Amino acid sequence: MQAVILAGGVGRRLEPYTTVLPKPLMPLNDCPIMEIVIRQLAFYGFKDVLIAAGYLSHLIEAYFQDGERYGVSVRYFKEEFPLGTAGPIGQLLEDLEDNFLVLNGDVLTTLDFADLYNSHVDANWAATIAVSSRTEKIDFGVLSYDENGLLDSYTEKPTYTFDVSMGINVLQKNEILPFIDPGKYLDIPDLMVSMHDAGKSVFCYTTDCQWLDIGRIDDYKLAGELFEQDRDVFLPPG
Repeated sequence: MQAVILAGGVGRRLEPYTTVLPKPLMPLNDCPIMEIVIRQLAFYGFKDVLIAAGYLSHLIEAYFQDGERYGVSVRYFKEEFPLGTAGPIGQLLEDLEDNFLVLNGDVLTTLDFADLYNSHVDANWAATIAVSSRTEKIDFGVLSYDENGLLDSYTEKPTYTFDVSMGINVLQKNEILPFIDPGKYLDIPDLMVSMHDAGKSVFCYTTDCQWLDIGRIDDYKLAGELFEQDRDVFLPPG
């Protein structure tokens, strides 16, 4: 099985940390977040790992090298300019298997990657999006009112629950080809919407797992705490 790790972003929301480190090398305690991801991928049987890197890519390549010590083969593809979260796939088309996992290099999760992948392949979906339930508290009074400006409701600091993308997807190569132009900027949400609008089967895979995107400083700190508390939950044996 094959996985593409997206590691090209600058990570501006984590500045000043990311002025010296690419976001995927941000450590959770003593372990870079992308090392956790790669070790999980190896555990679930993903032996071919393609890394789409851009910002400070030489540090990522120096750290992971050929992937041998993790039990995987790692190959690198350099973004000469930002291509978004789906655009880099256009550079990899000749190297991609019929179905492949694509994920951000900065996610902390207990997701069973193999079950996600196998569910996608068995159902022959064009694309599969891993979905997590996220609860957010709004620290303001939320209003609704009619077209005349008259108050309908006023809810102080409400809490909402949303189904959100985990930044982890499985794609069928032949199904995405009409929507990706090599060298053109494209984000995963735009790719998924275009496929859906064209009548392609885009499946939302839900499961009970822990998940955090460390793109914000608050989430990064929380991820570090969770990893420290439950290290064995996130790191597979070996």
